[in-house]
Amino acid sequence: MRSLKLLSALVLFFIASTLQAQSIKDKLQGSWKSKKKADGREVTQLLLVSGDFFSLTEYASVDGDFISTKGGSWKADGDEIVLTVEFDTKNADQVGKEEIAQVKVNGKNLKSESEYLGSTGWFNLDRGASTALTNPWLITGRERDGEITRRTGDSPRKTMKILTGTHFQWIAFNTETGEFFGTGGGRYSAKDGVYTENIEFFSRDKSRVGAALTFNFEVDGKDWHHKGKSSKGDPIYEIWSVREIPAE
Repeated sequence: MRSLKLLSALVLFFIASTLQAQSIKDKLQGSWKSKKKADGREVTQLLLVSGDFFSLTEYASVDGDFISTKGGSWKADGDEIVLTVEFDTKNADQVGKEEIAQVKVNGKNLKSESEYLGSTGWFNLDRGASTALTNPWLITGRERDGEITRRTGDSPRKTMKILTGTHFQWIAFNTETGEFFGTGGGRYSAKDGVYTENIEFFSRDKSRVGAALTFNFEVDGKDWHHKGKSSKGDPIYEIWSVREIPAE
C-alpha cells in the first residue's frame, strides 16, 4: 500500500510539473514591451517569444535608434526558464552560455527577475493573436540568377526571423564566433497572401525606421515562400523554414 501511495504521488508530481512547464511556455508566447529612461531618453524594450526562441531588443522610443539586441533559445524548468544565448550585441562572450531567469505571468503582465533579462515589468501586446507566420524561422533558400539555392539550418552562420502574432524581428549572427551582422523589426501583418513589415528599428540604417515593406507570401508545410523587394529596392525570393529545437 505504501508503495502504491508513493507511486501515485510521483505520478501526480510528474503531471503537475509537466502542466506547469506547458503553462509557462504557453503564457510567455507573444510580444512584450516595457519602457525605461537611459541617457536622457526613453528606451523601448521589446521582448519577443515565439516557440522555443526569444529576442530582447532595446531602441529609442522616439526615433527607433537601435541600441542592442540579444536572444536565442529557451525552455521551461519548473518555476524558472533556461536561456541559451545565440547572439548578444553588448557582450559576445555570452554566446553559447546558459542563463537562468525567474518569470511570473499574470494576464497581460510579465515580471522577470534575472541578471540577464533584468528586473523588469512587461506588458503583452498581442495576447492570443496569431497569423499563418507566427513562428521562429531560419532562412533556408534564396533565388540567385533565376535558380533557388537551398541550405540547411545547421551552419553557425544564421539568419533568423522571430514572428509573434503582431511583431517581427530578423537577426543575422554566428553562433560559433559570436559575430552579429544586423537586425531590424517592428509590427507586421500577414493576410490573404500579403505580408507587410512596418519597421520600428533597424541596426544598419536608422533612416529606414517608419518605412513599410510589402511582400507576397505562401506557406507550404513548414516552408514560408517570401517574394518582393528588399529595403534597398532589390527583388528577392526567399524561403524560410520553421525553426525547431532538435529532439534529444
